[in-house]
Amino acid sequence: MRLLGEENIAKVYGSLHKNTRNMIRRVFGPENLRLVLLHDMQGAVEKTLSSWHDSGSVELKPALSSMIFGIAAKWMIGHEASVLSGDLWKNFDAFNQGLLSFPLYIPGTAFYRCMQGRNNVMKTLKQVLDERRKKAETPERMDFIDVIVSELNKENPALSENLALNVLFLMIFASFETTSSGLTAALKFLSDNPRALQELEEEHQQIRARRADPNTGVTWEEYKSMKFTSHVINESLRLANVAPVLFRKATQDVNIKGYTIPEGWILMICPPAVHFNPTKYEDPNVFNPWRWKDLSEPVGSSKDFIAFGSGLRLCVGVDFARLQMTMFLHFLVTKYRLKVVSGGDMVFGPGLGFPNGFQIQLERKK
Repeated sequence: MRLLGEENIAKVYGSLHKNTRNMIRRVFGPENLRLVLLHDMQGAVEKTLSSWHDSGSVELKPALSSMIFGIAAKWMIGHEASVLSGDLWKNFDAFNQGLLSFPLYIPGTAFYRCMQGRNNVMKTLKQVLDERRKKAETPERMDFIDVIVSELNKENPALSENLALNVLFLMIFASFETTSSGLTAALKFLSDNPRALQELEEEHQQIRARRADPNTGVTWEEYKSMKFTSHVINESLRLANVAPVLFRKATQDVNIKGYTIPEGWILMICPPAVHFNPTKYEDPNVFNPWRWKDLSEPVGSSKDFIAFGSGLRLCVGVDFARLQMTMFLHFLVTKYRLKVVSGGDMVFGPGLGFPNGFQIQLERKK
């Protein structure tokens, strides 16, 4: 709670939780993804890949984080993101480095830097919110902070300013950190599996070949037709476990296998225990995207796939994350060849990490 704020979406239940999720979906729900963000993401991805090609080589994980941070922050806080992105990024990185550390709040410790990073981001978000509330007009295309302002200006707002800012903080952080980790893992798995990479390339080249002009943007119908891409993403997230733990609170006594979990206790759920279950996944340690052809596609989550959480607490940004990953893979495999320069070793400690980095080069296809 110290990390997320005393008022945060993890502590919200009932109608307030539902209303908060609905606010987020106004910007990141399927309708806005289809009408607006699909096109916006494609431009950002193409620009990023071109800059990577020109720079010679890039360290993949931070480069992906920076790209996704730019996309997410733009739709969280609007045009201010381009001005503030440097400082925000630095403070979010400090927060991330101390997220799973011993909570010793003494200068010099990872936890102290983590909390300082959070405090600095919260001050910046509060300033942006205050400035936006002073503006009288409502923009035609709303970002999430516009949605917050619209709600706070109501006579009886559904949420407090503190809760709104904490939700904004968590949304920005979760949107870039988990997605960039999942994409980095996917590219590592694909670079080690030429057969999977070839089938992925064929799927996307066939989509381009069916267009009157191959260079036109991806349509929503094309996005929904990318079945093998979805299998690659599912399998990468299953193996990568970018959210290494999930927390839930027992709202009543729970009896399971002869044990009682008392009401009020906090549960720590371990997604790898689900995702590496050999009774559900044959050879669970092997990257095998074809396994998903015989498995029902998880709509968000199932009891056997909880990469985005589960139940009423399913990540509200799941569609946003999947769209980002898909658009990146589409433009990468249709326009470039990826060459691993160095690194790529993956470790869990407990979150996914690349201790010796993962440096890549891009070669433009002719």
